[in-house]
Amino acid sequence: MRGITILGATGSIGLSTLNVLAQYIDRYRIVALTANHQVERLAELCEKFQPQFAVMADADAATRLAVRIKTSCADTCVLSGEEGLISVAEHASVDDVMAAIVGAAGLAPTLAAANAGKRVLLANKEALVMSGQLFMDAIRYNNAELLPIDSEHNAIFQCLPTGYLQGLSAVGVKRILLTGSGGPFRTADINSLARVTPEQACAHPNWDMGRKISVDSATMMNKGLEFIEACWLFNARPDEIEIVIHPQSIIHSMVEYVDGSILAQLGQPDMRTPIAHALAWPQRMSSGVQSLDLFAIGRLDFERPDFARFPCLQLASDAIRQGGTAAVTMNAANEIAVEHFLNEDIRFTDIPIIIENVLCRNSVGCADTLEKVVQADAAAREQAIIEVEKCMRTNKQQAGA
Repeated sequence: MRGITILGATGSIGLSTLNVLAQYIDRYRIVALTANHQVERLAELCEKFQPQFAVMADADAATRLAVRIKTSCADTCVLSGEEGLISVAEHASVDDVMAAIVGAAGLAPTLAAANAGKRVLLANKEALVMSGQLFMDAIRYNNAELLPIDSEHNAIFQCLPTGYLQGLSAVGVKRILLTGSGGPFRTADINSLARVTPEQACAHPNWDMGRKISVDSATMMNKGLEFIEACWLFNARPDEIEIVIHPQSIIHSMVEYVDGSILAQLGQPDMRTPIAHALAWPQRMSSGVQSLDLFAIGRLDFERPDFARFPCLQLASDAIRQGGTAAVTMNAANEIAVEHFLNEDIRFTDIPIIIENVLCRNSVGCADTLEKVVQADAAAREQAIIEVEKCMRTNKQQAGA
């Protein structure tokens, strides 16, 4: 049996992973489940799956969890904080680590899993966005395995030939076609975007995701982050990747070869498919996903991305080309801006403005150590809060005018 740790077990990816694993209790042993602060939800999962460890990122939440499961999960050890997350990511009895913590908080335990030589099932794109070279070096130097979970990157992985890390041109690949649905505001009047509510931004037409990722999809920052992640995952230059808007979310991405062939991976918009692919790789196993009915779909549409409508795409493209800590700064500013949008402190259209202002005001440094990455992240968050406060004052003045 393979031992698995699920970082971010109470999120959408974590729950989908557990849904797949429940079909294969004879093949996988759940060593650890982690969460941020959702005590009751993690307690229910512990009672169902009886992990060896349960970790809460929040120490107070860990204390409450320990009390909650004292009798129902007598053999489960409760840990807390980043130290606890790292310990279950690198634990000797763990073979696979599902890295599904959203945002920068997932960087340290995911990097720890790589350094421990685990098979890393990567759903936390920020780990590569923030520390791309560091992370890929850790995978290589420690003989770890890296399997992408994002539906787009998993699709690309399935369509690429072996040896792609030598360089795409070396294996006959012309370019990667990274697809995205365009989110809920693909055809909305641009002038209406300033009035978008958090509920509207989180109502994705195809996918069921967490609130932060849903907002990123609505701004298309999610696709920008995936663009950066794809560069690192597949050793691709930015000019070897093209973003394609595909509203149906049926083709999850494509790879074009120099002979004119284009290979595409199709499937239902259900994260259990890439999760099952990565769990079973290099074999296959059932994910529990319904078969795709091409006759019911009827048509597949494609559009070029509108960078005026989605300025976050341009910000991400510029950041990966700039290199250094630019992507760290961009990601941190985005996390702060999205948090304040969800709290209704700022407007939807303020998000890219805040990110751009932070990028302009924070110098780009070298990202060759984790310490430098963490420092750049902290500095960007500090500046982002200042920019949020500026937006709040401006919006208040405009509302009173």
